[in-house]
Amino acid sequence: MTEIRKGQQPAELTREQFHERFMRRFQDPAYRAEHEAIARLETIAFEAMKEGRKSPVTRPAGNGFKDPTYATSVEWLDAHQRLKHAQQRWSDPATRSRVLLVCGSDRNDGTCPGEMSKTWRLTQIAKEQLTRHDVIVDVLDLSLITSEYGRQIHPCKGCVSTAMPLCHWPCSCYPNHALDQSSDWMNEIYERWVSAHGVILLTPTYWYQSPSALKLMIDRLVCADGGNPDPTSTHGKKVAEAKAIEEKGWSYPKHLEGRAYGLVVHGDVAGVEAQRRNLGDWLDWMGLVDAGNLSRLDRYIGYFEPYFNSHEALDRDEALQDEVRLVADLVGDAVKQLREGNLPRSNRQAVRPK
Repeated sequence: MTEIRKGQQPAELTREQFHERFMRRFQDPAYRAEHEAIARLETIAFEAMKEGRKSPVTRPAGNGFKDPTYATSVEWLDAHQRLKHAQQRWSDPATRSRVLLVCGSDRNDGTCPGEMSKTWRLTQIAKEQLTRHDVIVDVLDLSLITSEYGRQIHPCKGCVSTAMPLCHWPCSCYPNHALDQSSDWMNEIYERWVSAHGVILLTPTYWYQSPSALKLMIDRLVCADGGNPDPTSTHGKKVAEAKAIEEKGWSYPKHLEGRAYGLVVHGDVAGVEAQRRNLGDWLDWMGLVDAGNLSRLDRYIGYFEPYFNSHEALDRDEALQDEVRLVADLVGDAVKQLREGNLPRSNRQAVRPK
């Protein structure tokens, strides 16, 4: 067994530190009338953290798992079952095709920016164009994590770098009730990806990279590429068990392969090509199938122009609008061809390099 390296874990919060952090959410003076109730809740929360009650509600995993008696989070089991059913629907030829449009901008007019994003407008163009195809269109607006109460995507913890079988499909790192990491959007997002026969990512470029919400989602989708669908095989997060499994050989299942994709990446000064390549490489690696070179778009809107009138720049750029419609058409066509068996899927690696 390889050595398990230790020494980075931070010191546990003191009671005083916990109190300071817990009370930050109650700065509104309206809470003062309930200070005694809040104090009681704080005591419960502190005990949950001290005892590590990550998944306080569990039940035996049941048939179909390596250890059917293992006490497994009921939230994870529910997500697992929904993904299983979604995959069955996706595989059923009688199921109507579905295309997921991911609006990757962090901006919308319901919060501080006070104006909708150009990405949202491009998403609506793609949505309207897809109505010409016999598909269900599902719009995932990632800006909701900046503007909607309780909407969060928690960061990936990097379990896969300890051992791939420690990274569960779907992710079992969250919710973590002991650390107040309970409002996690990803179980719903996983189901929407699994249900989709095609995906179009539409995104602006922030500082040469993907926006924060999009990057959070991307990182949390690592479990879709090689993730372990059976957390009882590692008895939760037992590092030694996960390392032993991978050492014997791991198949790295690609849980989202076979879906078509398109990309619409835009910016104002620099970085669009690099981000488009990164996103394409990521989707290719996961086994998705691009809908052709013209379906992977990177363009500038109002190149080196001011920001205040950038929507007007998009109004004028009818060529870009037409290109977005083309991306939608190409993905719609690719979905149809893939489901009919007329478009080859990407080649999976038979043997991973050592």
